[in-house]
Amino acid sequence: MSLARRATPQDAEELVRLRKVMLDSCHGPNPDVSWQSAAAETLRKKLAEPVGDLTAFVVERPGGLAACAVGTIDHRLGGPGNPHGTSGYVLSVATDPDMRRRGYSRACLEALLAWFRERGVPRIDLRASLDGEPLYTSLGFVRTPDPAMRLTL
Repeated sequence: MSLARRATPQDAEELVRLRKVMLDSCHGPNPDVSWQSAAAETLRKKLAEPVGDLTAFVVERPGGLAACAVGTIDHRLGGPGNPHGTSGYVLSVATDPDMRRRGYSRACLEALLAWFRERGVPRIDLRASLDGEPLYTSLGFVRTPDPAMRLTL
């Protein structure tokens, strides 16, 4: 039996809290929490959809969650190697600092990857921190040559 379970709308606030843990560990502590209520509302709505394109898997701890992996399915125009244009994206993988090195992120991520497989998603992308890269590599992720660019409107 897996340590991880599928998240429910009631997990939204804890998922947002863990996202902040992840963001702070990647970019340094940020006191801005103005985004959290909107993010929690989005998660409540998306996690309530019976066959939605966003899901999360979590490991519980007393009083909340210890770890999570959140992913979404994108639908784009197909091309060579992906005729239907379906791809997955891992949005967040986080474990509370005092709960690390117990396999919780791996359990959540393996459950998320199984969900992508069940949905027929042929390609999954993520952005890896240096700390997370060994886990992702062990699960088959490889660095890509594609440079990322962004426009913020």
